Amino acid sequence: MQMHPAKRVEIVIEKPLEGRLTDTLTEAGVTGYTVVPVRGGSGRSGPWTREGQIGRAGMVMVICLIKPERLDALLEAAFAVVERHIGVVSVSDTLVLRAERF
Repeated sequence: MQMHPAKRVEIVIEKPLEGRLTDTLTEAGVTGYTVVPVRGGSGRSGPWTREGQIGRAGMVMVICLIKPERLDALLEAAFAVVERHIGVVSVSDTLVLRAERF
């Protein structure tokens, strides 16, 4: 089966910023993403949960699979939203089956 290189971008951000982030990604040409709730984790300040330090709204993870040549535009758009708020952006190499969808 033919596999195609792609980038997987995961953005963890406060739930109230979800709409702003997804709107910004769409404006940057990102054609698809998945949003999943984040229940908790641990970071620089130690463990946290959505019921604790983060507040009732919690956090979400926005996952994008894109062609490698579109990565810079996505990161610039994401950073414009994330830079002043709680958030983490990670990028990894991945393979996809249907390259035309990305």
